Amino acid sequence: MNWRPSASFEAIRLRARLNATVRAYFAARGVLEVETPLMSQAGNTDPNIASFPLAFGGHVDAGPRQRWLRTSPEFPLKRLLAAGLGDCYELGRVFRDGEAGGRHNPEFTMLEWYRVGWDHQCLIDECADLLRECLALVGREARLHRVAYRDLYRDRLGIDPMYDDVEVLRNALGDIHIDHEGLGRDDWLDLLMTHRLQPAFPDDQLLALYDYPASQCALARVRTTETPVAERFEIYLGPLELANGYHELADADEQARRFHGDVATRGARGEPAPAIDARLLAALAAGFPDCAGVALGVDRLLMAMLGTPRIADVLAFDFARA
Repeated sequence: MNWRPSASFEAIRLRARLNATVRAYFAARGVLEVETPLMSQAGNTDPNIASFPLAFGGHVDAGPRQRWLRTSPEFPLKRLLAAGLGDCYELGRVFRDGEAGGRHNPEFTMLEWYRVGWDHQCLIDECADLLRECLALVGREARLHRVAYRDLYRDRLGIDPMYDDVEVLRNALGDIHIDHEGLGRDDWLDLLMTHRLQPAFPDDQLLALYDYPASQCALARVRTTETPVAERFEIYLGPLELANGYHELADADEQARRFHGDVATRGARGEPAPAIDARLLAALAAGFPDCAGVALGVDRLLMAMLGTPRIADVLAFDFARA
């Protein structure tokens, strides 16, 4: 019977209503829907994200044979922003190798959008507003609670995530035993989030966690205060992470340094590194606008709306049936 859909017809119809709600929301605010390539000449260098490689079999005049399925539409969307298009979004499929399980599917749907002239705090408000509108489709409500990353760890666990050493972080896990081989400071902070903090988040709360340690900046700006912080945020609905956003880095030289740092980390692990996106670096160097952007997992949102822990329940055909 594995020819049948993994999702119910209710879930398939709800996805269609959700997509329509998202498009109506942005149309009312003048944010343009765009489509960007699924295949690119450069992949994602992030050491924690694996890209699917592809080999183009056509004529060599078409360009390099090595291609990568996108892990998000971020880089081409940023190229559009640098070209002057303005506020835009994309709702579409993305691909990540090795991510399959109860909450993960190697191909899934991502909503990503950018607001010119905004910072991450402004975008938190819009993200929460959109999420509440989507939750209303199933009669749910959720209040927004914002808290700085440092304050959450200090208030809930009694530790300082910016300064406490690894031994303090390990001890804060309590009776949760993890093989510590090869784990760095940020890994322990992530484990504290997934094992000690997330499970206690209230189901009716949208938690916006902002201003992360500078070491977790990814593609966000770093604010150089007394304690430098990355101007990024994540939004959780109950224990489920839904969105990850940044006050976007606009410095091409700094972005290049981060890309090369990713490549070095992959090399130290013995992992291959996709080609660095030279076109994104050129776009940043040409003049990238001050803006904020966020990526939202649509399948995760549908899981929350239907109250299921299984991503297969919201996919017409999950990876096992594809």
